[in-house]
Formats: sequence, structure tokens, C-alpha cells
Amino acid sequence: MSDDSLKLYRAKRNFAITSEPAEGGTTRAGSLAFVIQKHWASRLHYDFRLELDGTMKSWAVPKGPSYDPHDKRMAVQVEDHPMAYNQFEGVIPEGQYGAGKVMIWDEGTWTPLEDAQKGYREGMLKFELHGHKMHGRWALIRIKGRGEKQVPWLLIKEKDAYVRPATEFSLVDEMPDSVVPLRARAPSNKTPAPARKRRGKSSTAASSDVPGEPAALPLKLQPQLAALVDSIPAAEAEWSYELKLDGYRMLARVDGKSVQLFTRNGHDWTHKLAHLVTSIQALKLDSGWLDGEIVVLDDKGVPDFQALQNAFDSSRTAGIAYYLFDAPFLNGRDLRKEPLETRRAIMHALLERPPKGLRFSESFDARPQDLLDSACRMGLEGLIGKRRDAPYVMRRSDTWIKLKCKRQQEFVIAGYTDPQGTRNGFGSLLLAVHDDEGKLNYAGNVGTGFDEKALADLKKRLDALAARKSPLSGPTELDRTAHWVEPSLLAEVSFGDWTRTGRIRHAVFHGLRADKPAKAIVRERPKEVSSMAARPATQTLPKVTHPERVIDASTGLTKLDLVRFYGLVAPLLLVHLKARPVSLVRAPAGVQGELFFQKHLEGRMPGVKSLDPALDPAHPSYLEVPSAQAVLSAAQMNVVEFHTWNAVKSSIAKPDRMTFDLDPGEGVPWKSMQKAAHLVRVLLNELGLASFVKTSGGKGLHVVVPLKKQYDWERVKSFSQAIVQHLAQTIPQLFVAKSGPKNRVGKIFPDYLRNGFGATTASAWSARARPGLGVSIPLSWDELDNVRSGSQWTIANVHERLDQGNDPWKDYAPQGLAKAMKLLDFKP
Repeated sequence: MSDDSLKLYRAKRNFAITSEPAEGGTTRAGSLAFVIQKHWASRLHYDFRLELDGTMKSWAVPKGPSYDPHDKRMAVQVEDHPMAYNQFEGVIPEGQYGAGKVMIWDEGTWTPLEDAQKGYREGMLKFELHGHKMHGRWALIRIKGRGEKQVPWLLIKEKDAYVRPATEFSLVDEMPDSVVPLRARAPSNKTPAPARKRRGKSSTAASSDVPGEPAALPLKLQPQLAALVDSIPAAEAEWSYELKLDGYRMLARVDGKSVQLFTRNGHDWTHKLAHLVTSIQALKLDSGWLDGEIVVLDDKGVPDFQALQNAFDSSRTAGIAYYLFDAPFLNGRDLRKEPLETRRAIMHALLERPPKGLRFSESFDARPQDLLDSACRMGLEGLIGKRRDAPYVMRRSDTWIKLKCKRQQEFVIAGYTDPQGTRNGFGSLLLAVHDDEGKLNYAGNVGTGFDEKALADLKKRLDALAARKSPLSGPTELDRTAHWVEPSLLAEVSFGDWTRTGRIRHAVFHGLRADKPAKAIVRERPKEVSSMAARPATQTLPKVTHPERVIDASTGLTKLDLVRFYGLVAPLLLVHLKARPVSLVRAPAGVQGELFFQKHLEGRMPGVKSLDPALDPAHPSYLEVPSAQAVLSAAQMNVVEFHTWNAVKSSIAKPDRMTFDLDPGEGVPWKSMQKAAHLVRVLLNELGLASFVKTSGGKGLHVVVPLKKQYDWERVKSFSQAIVQHLAQTIPQLFVAKSGPKNRVGKIFPDYLRNGFGATTASAWSARARPGLGVSIPLSWDELDNVRSGSQWTIANVHERLDQGNDPWKDYAPQGLAKAMKLLDFKP
């Protein structure tokens, strides 16, 4: 490497300030390295670097690479960089050349297709890339400049098997993240390499070998839960499958020699499972959270749930085995954002020689349908499917799915009937589940699956919970003979199917559960795989007409950019659109042109549906946007914004949320907006109401209060007005209770008018039809003070927020208003 080749690189940087390498790095015999670094400098661009003659030849590619040969991406040649720069990820400090965040977007090796030195000198460099994201043949072609200081080239995809039209696939939008976590596997290998072992006693990887981000060990962890589905997803290669074990979910927190075991509901069961604590200590981990299932196996090696229950009842738990399948945290690293395959490779290495009682939950290399058939024949519950590239999220997600051999779920025990004939104890258990409003609804009864011991033991528990009246929301056909109990015990029951009246048929009792709260028990409804929200990286875009049409002149963003954005966020957006009337804002002439507000179906939008006209007989049918197809077809028809009602279609007369749109007047700084939102939250907290916040995508913030469906529109709207009036009277220097620009100069109007019948608010994950194309984003209250504006996220940078998704609102749950009304002395 010539010193002269890096002279310009060094001259531009102060290495006493920036952490960029001044020199160093080595070449690998027989291969040439390439790296693409995503660089948030004054403008986002992609730095494309090829190893040649001992340095990294470098180009800045503003739009990033494309798999479409028709996209001739400008690539501006910049100074050579040292080989060590391939490993640089971090932030270049302000005031330094190239200040901003740098991320390793892709890396691997490259093979020249012709003489590389000659091609570089003559401005025609053809090569093949072998990376995580970049594959196949490419060309860099120097073009005649127009007096620029830096030499312009074009980066072009050569025609080969990897070509994909830009209208169907955008590499930079659909694969936005760093590839550093994928270093546990080679770019060309679909199976991750096992984590390297630490020298010495420990059987796991050293901290420096474990991917992920440095992180303190959290005190608590919510496990990822699987969604019940009705069939196997079509893209079989994207999923791995494990056996569904009939046991208790268990999380292990390891902090040095301290080991704690928690149920999925956060109950500490360490004292019940001393033998597993000893086994986990034998792994000699520095720290971590491990996820798995505890089971008792019968003599055929099949999990026996009743035997597991008996083991706890008799305090004989030494035979319980712990099947581990994930590691969200390990040795000071947060692995939640790593692909499933990477985390499981680490777990597999960790449990290569497992201590007694610990086992690795294997995945199976066979057709999923064959696996499911075999599991059912063996008497197992079914399969758990997991997307190979999925992160670990602390909620229920359809990146993990469960396929059951038979219907089986938990039910709340509401009562029992007397035994008949020679039977002892009781005749049958009366079962129930909660509905959307928290009411306990009768679901049928179960009278089989009990032995004499179970009948006697359960009868004692039922007697201790005797109640005078029914805990159910309505009558049952067994009311005259029923004995009621407090609804706290849970029964695990398998059954044939649900009747149209909400009863289960052919029920069999399997045991009691003690790892879940009764209030969490609802009817499990399997998702149709065909309607499951696809992950952003796999969303198929519709054919886009006039994709080049500019919809925002201030940024140059096009209609294709808008459709791609909605392809990315559709799974997140649909959570907020689900079952609600939706209004659309269309911008056929761009956001600077005339906008159209659409409440009713006009023209062809595949997937968009008309709701029952009986919801509001005075108007034509409102719209519903129930699927990703509907979202994308609306975007293809120039829809920029999705607005939702505060009620769902099944209970249109009673709102299920209350919204305050904090609308700033002229001259209100952003810090005042943040302060106002916190003050609204404080008042709501004093009224006993939990609230949630999101950016508006424009100048303001939205504060949302989830409600039980108890009161009509007028009462909810009047109460929200009373809250705003109280704010304006208490803090008049910040809040005003009247709408209109003249009334709110220098002040903020918490718009309660959004709570009237037919009124709408821009949905979370909706873009906004204004310059910049901001996006409404759910926030946690803790991060609000770090947000820079209500339009911080736009359709151009929303990929930076996709990992958080809807997690900031994970505790969103309906709540009553009666107490709050009383505390505010509200009298409608």
C-alpha cells in the first residue's frame, strides 16, 4: 500500500477526534474484500469500497445499489480508504469530515471478471460480488464529468439470475440493517456457523465472539409468543420448525452465579426447580436470559402435561427437563435484533454437551406437513414455526406460529356440576373465556379426562373458591344445577371445535395451569396464513402505474417511494386499521396539489371493502382497509394518508378510545409540545387513565386513551372536552380550549373534536400529505424528550424505526371511564 494513496484520506481527518482508523488492516490470501457502508452524513448515502492494490477504492452512491439493470446509480469516486476501514461502524463526530453515523450495510468478497487494474484505469470495471445482500455481476463505469472535483462513475447491475425489477423490489428499502450480526455465518451459507467457544471452563462464546449490541442485563423480560395459524405458510424455506412441547414456558435469568427462573407471566419459580438452577450454573455464563419450555416426559419420550402438574403438586420436580430454544441476551450482549438462525446457532453451541436436565429444542429438516403428521401420530401438540430471519420481540408475533394437531387452549373455571351415579367429586367443569370488553362468557363444560385423584384434588380447590353468584356475563343451560366459584383456576382442555353459539364440543380435560393470569384467557382464533401480515422484507408490491411521478417536490420522492413505504409498514399499520372505518387522503397531483378526502369506495382498490351501510344509514357505506393488499392498492391509487375512527365496526355506537390531537398555534416551539404532552399524561394519570403517545407526522403529537366500550359518542366527546377545559383553566399560559388559529397563537389546542361520531385521526404508521412526507410513529413516554419533531420520521427514513414497531404500545389495553368521570366531577 502506497502512503501516497492514503495521503488525501489522512489529510481530511483528525484522528485525535474521530475513531476512524488512520491505517492498518490486512488482505486475505486468494480473495478481495468489498464493503458497503451506509452513511448518514449531511445526506444519507452508501459508501461502496473494493479492495485493490492494498487499499479500498471508494465511491459514494447517493441512492444505493439496485438489482434493476435499468437503474444506473451515480457513484462519485472519493479518496482511497485503508483496509481497516472495512470494520468501521460508529459515529463520526460533528465538525469532522463526513460527520454522522456509519453502519456496515453489506460485506463480503469480490471477483474481477476481467483485468481489475486495467479496468480501473480505463474506467470499465466488471466484477462479481459475494455478500449477504449483494450478489451476481456488476459494473462500475466512469463517465465524462462536467467539471466536478470528484470523478463520476455509474454503478450498474449486469443481467443475470439476480436481476429484479425496481417496481417489485428495492434492495435498500427492504434490507436496511447492518450485516455485522450475520458474521456468525458466511455470506454464502444459509446455516449460521456455531459460535466460537471460550477457552477455559465456560462452554459458551466469549463476549467478544457474541454478536448483538452491548447492553445491561434487564431485570425482567417478556417472552415472544406465537400466533395460532390454520395452515403451513407457503414459503417453506423461510421457516424452521420445532416440536410444540406440552409444558410450561420458562425464562432463566443468569447474572454470574445467580440464576432465577420465571414463568411467562413473571412469577419467580426458582425455589421450585433447584435442580435446573444447578444445571444452568454449570454452563458458567457471565450473564444472560435463556428462553425455553419445562416438561415431564412419559416412558415414550412424549411430554405429559398432567405429569408435569403432578410433579409440582407433589413437590417432586427433579424429573422436569428444560428444553431451551432461544437466548435474547447473552454475556453482556442484546441479541434480540439478531436473526433467529444466529441466536439458535449460539444456543446449539452452548448446549453441545448439556448439563443434566437441560436440552436443546432441535429444529427438523423435513417437509413441515410431514413433521406435523408425525407429531400428531406421536400424540404431541403440534409444531412451532419460526421465521429464520426473525428478531426476538417481546410480544405475540406472527414471525413465530403454532400449528396444533387438535384444538387446545386454557379456559377459566367458572363453576361445576354435581357428580352422577358412582362418580365422586363433581360431574363437569363449567368453562369460560373473556371477550374484548373483559366480560367472562360461558364456553361449555368438560366432564372427561379426570382420574379419581384429579377429581378429589380439584374438588378441594373448588370448595375453597365457592361463590354465591355466577361470575359469567349471561345465563347458561346449567344454571339451576351449577355450583359457582371465583374465576381464578385455569383448565387446559382439548376439544373438537367451537359451535356457532360459542360452545366447545368433545372436550377433554388435561390439567390445571398456574403460569397465566385468568384475565388473560380469551378464545384463541387461528389466523388464516393467507391473510397473515407479511414481514416488511417479503411484502410483494402491486404493479405501480407512473412510478416516476413526483409526489413531494420538496424531496423528490416519487409514487414508487410511497408504495414501497407502505409495503414496509403494512403489517404495523394494519394493527391500527383493524376492523375500523377508515377515511383516505389522496394526492393524485402530489402533496403540493389538490388533496381529496375519501370516505366511501370509489374506483377500483382491490382489497378495500365497503362496510355495512347500517352502521350509519344517513351516509353511503364507509370504508374498511383489512389487509396488506388493500393498503398497497390504496397507495397505488395515490392514497397518502389513512385516518381511522375511534370505534370498531362491531360496536360503532360506543368508542373504544379517546384521542387528543395536540395542535400547536403559531410560534409554539417543539419543547412546549413535549411539555404539553407530558402534562396531558399527568392529568390522565391522576384520573386513573393510562395513555399512549405518537408523533402526528406533522407539527404535533397525539395522545391516545384506550377505553372499554361503555359510553356513547356524545358522552365520551363531552368528557374529553371537560379534560381540555380543565387543562386550559389550570395552565392557561400553555393550553387553550377553543379551536381556530386566532385562538391558539402561542398556545396549544388539545383537539377533543376528534372524539365525535364520524371524526377521524391520522393512524399510526400513516404518512402525511405535506412536504417531507412525515409519518405518525408510536412512541414510549420515556423517549418523547429525545424526539426532535412531530415529523422526525418520514417515508425516506422510516426503516430506522421498524425494529421498534408497535412495541412502545405493547401495554395498550381497554379501561373504564366511570372513576375518571367521578374524579373530574364530570356531569354530562
